[in-house]
Amino acid sequence: MNKRIFQRSIPCALMGLTSLLAIIFATAAMAQPAFTNVILAGSAPQMTILGEVGSTNQILSVTDLSQTNWTVVSNMVVTQNPYTFVDTATSPGPQRFYRVVDPNWSSNPPPGMALIPVGTFQMGDTFNEGQYYELPVHPVYVSSFYMDKYEVSLSLWDTVIAWSETNSYSFDHPGDGKATNHPVLDIDWYDMVKWCNARSQLEGRTPSYYTDAALTQVYTNGQVAPYVNWFGGYRLPTESEWEKAARGGASGHRFPWTNSDTITWTQANYYADSNSYSYDLNPVSGYDANYEDEDMPYTSPIGSFAPNGYGLYDMAGNAWEWCWDYAGAYPSEWQADPRGPATDPGSGRVGRGGNWNFYAIDCRNSYRYGDDPTVGASNRGFRCAMTVP
Repeated sequence: MNKRIFQRSIPCALMGLTSLLAIIFATAAMAQPAFTNVILAGSAPQMTILGEVGSTNQILSVTDLSQTNWTVVSNMVVTQNPYTFVDTATSPGPQRFYRVVDPNWSSNPPPGMALIPVGTFQMGDTFNEGQYYELPVHPVYVSSFYMDKYEVSLSLWDTVIAWSETNSYSFDHPGDGKATNHPVLDIDWYDMVKWCNARSQLEGRTPSYYTDAALTQVYTNGQVAPYVNWFGGYRLPTESEWEKAARGGASGHRFPWTNSDTITWTQANYYADSNSYSYDLNPVSGYDANYEDEDMPYTSPIGSFAPNGYGLYDMAGNAWEWCWDYAGAYPSEWQADPRGPATDPGSGRVGRGGNWNFYAIDCRNSYRYGDDPTVGASNRGFRCAMTVP
């Protein structure tokens, strides 16, 4: 398969019209248009763009990525590929960000996944009520990606495991759960990463995780810190992807829903304690009575509660969800598609979302917790993400 090297259609930033911010990768087919190069033609930025001949490309700009009102610089019909565009209409300034899109392009998510659109959000504890490691609040730009609507169920886990057993995979834990329609539990971080690869290969997708930097040896066995093809198939979400997805397109809210900043058993499966948290309005304390029975874990069937603004279920409570990142301190400055520390600072990998035996404080959008990736437990699950082609 022939591959072309080009830049993703994320903002290209001209800082003082002197430097370029870009992310380059290989892909087998072009979807959205993309920058390949930006230089100065006198004092004006000149952009080389890959775009489908006959399509309409819209070039937009802003001076600050915290802005949501991108200005349309040009609408143009692509007559050749690649093509060159020079922005002579925009006045020079200390910095300017550009992006190029095809307004008529659409990308249908894979079955069971939701599209999380590109954008900047404020990451961290905007209420300043949690732990110090939820601060500082800082702006983060996240490229568009897909996210599983539901936590991985025991049924889906078992389906992929059955395929993997005849395809050279091995796992530390077999996986368990309350029932087939409940989240899979008792698996460690390495199991989840290998399972993502197996799920990808089962569906004919490119695996995301490898044991070598050249991305030739698919990660199938053992416990290693894998190399990542971020543009492959299923993978764990980054921590910033997870929080952006949990917020559902809204800002400044405590939980994944936006009609209130409080929580009860009508919204999530968690351990209630209204005496400890003013925003926990459940009338009684303890495990959710709808799911507490003789045998732990007290999980609920996936999708038992209303989805958030992006159509995602159980982003608060039920099963604690592992992310890709090592748990590290937040920066204060703006970030684009961060993936956490390169090595473990000593706190393990990040988990998000709370679970059936965690309190309301742990179900907040900003709550983060680092733990040993070799540990599997009866309150830990996951969901998959995938980069939009």
